[in-house]
Order: sequence, then C-alpha cells, then structure tokens
Amino acid sequence: MSYAARRVDCFAILGNAGSGKSTLARWLASRIDAAILDLDTIAWMPGSEALRRAEAESREDVAQFCRGQVRWIVEGCYSRLIGEALSLMPKLIFLNPGEAQCLAYCRQRPWEAHKYDTPQAQEEHMPMLLDWVRGYYIRTDELSLAAHQACFESYRGPKLLFNSPLDLESSPQRLLDDLLRNDVEPAF
Repeated sequence: MSYAARRVDCFAILGNAGSGKSTLARWLASRIDAAILDLDTIAWMPGSEALRRAEAESREDVAQFCRGQVRWIVEGCYSRLIGEALSLMPKLIFLNPGEAQCLAYCRQRPWEAHKYDTPQAQEEHMPMLLDWVRGYYIRTDELSLAAHQACFESYRGPKLLFNSPLDLESSPQRLLDDLLRNDVEPAF
C-alpha cells in the first residue's frame, strides 16, 4: 500500500518513561476516537509490577487488540511489543525529549490508578522510576534508547521522531494535522 493512499488512523508510540507517550495517546485518541492499549497493562502479570508475562502472550494480546479495533493507538516502552503492532503498518511515533524532560514529566504525572492502589504507593515508587528513566540511556535491553532507535530506524512504514517535548496546547490543530498526514515519507 502506498503511503499517499494509506489512511493514518492507527499509531504506535514508543519512548522512555516520562516521554509523554500516554499523554499524547490520550490527546490523540480523544480527537480521532481511537482505542488505546497501554503496554504496561499486558506486559506484566496482573497485580504484579515485578513479574513479566510470557512475551508470546503479550504479543498475542497486542495483535488481538489491533485486529479488533478500527482506529487504535498502542503505546509503551517495550520495543518488541511495539514491533507486533508495527506489522500492521501504523504510523510510528518515537518520543525522545531527553532525560531532564522525562524526569520532570515523571515527577508531574497524576496518580495512575491502573498501576498503583493509592497516590502514596505511586509516590513511594518514584525514586525507583526516576532511576529507571536515567538508565534508559545506558541499558541495552528492549526498553532502552538503543532498542528504540533500532526499532525506529528499521521500520519502513510512516514514522515521526520528536526530540523535544510536544506542545499539545498552543497549536493543537496543526499538530493533529501533522500526525494525521498520510503523505509522510517513511524516513526522516
């Protein structure tokens, strides 16, 4: 399918914790009426933030979600799970605003009730999250900058890279138009 003929209504958003993935996903979904899959919800065993599910099960969940939606957004830091969504040729958005911005966003994030029982429990995990964010730039696993860059560079579908924080407020229609453009070439 040519890029000019493709309807861009499915997205995969990749980046470090605190890069703005969930915020962008919610913002975009509210404008295009898309379903969102936060990969944290399928990567881990229910009720546990320390035990990963079998990758094959998580990949199947991604595939089922994408096949079951007309418009969808998959967001997370798991490059192999994002890879499952990429097999359907969505627009890939890689958010890489830098360590300082990711740390700031993590400190500002509202309570994530789907991850933590209480706001206090989330706050207790903040030092661990901030250390994990800092490690993004030196790790080599699927959750690292190196893996995200490799995923982005190897993807032959439509893609966008943002190396600075997205401004969702000042020119929302322009940003939306840019994200929905179907004539974007696959390499920048």
